[in-house]
Amino acid sequence: MDKRQAIGSWLSGPRAAMEEAGADFGYRGEQLGLPEEGPGSIARPGRRLGALAVDWALSLLIAYGLITDGYQQATGNWALLIFFVMSVLTVGTIGFTPGKRLFGLRVVHLDTGMANPVRALLRSALLCVAIPALIWDRDGRGLHDRLARTVEVRI
Repeated sequence: MDKRQAIGSWLSGPRAAMEEAGADFGYRGEQLGLPEEGPGSIARPGRRLGALAVDWALSLLIAYGLITDGYQQATGNWALLIFFVMSVLTVGTIGFTPGKRLFGLRVVHLDTGMANPVRALLRSALLCVAIPALIWDRDGRGLHDRLARTVEVRI
């Protein structure tokens, strides 16, 4: 292995280096019994971030316009509370937030196929902390999804 290959494997990450060495990880969601593409497959990070951005923007708009009346310091705190409540109520009842629906995503429980309010509460609380959402497994699920035993899939 020359220096360019060593640097290239470091930049592309451990998964790419292992796949280049011959390891077969399969596709994202294969271990969970989900299809590789189409409805029911694991949501890609771009869609998930887009849905999160829409939900956060909606929360900021509500906080700025209806509650704080432009008071900058309190807007972020109120927006986080609105985001949490919106996430718990919508994911816990219908399985998606407005942003997730716009991007064609849904949160489901691994065993039953439907998210319940208790799991939505745990998932949303961990999502608001932000650190668990930044730690992903090889299927692309965040730690908040793993602990709540949920997965975000395409509709």
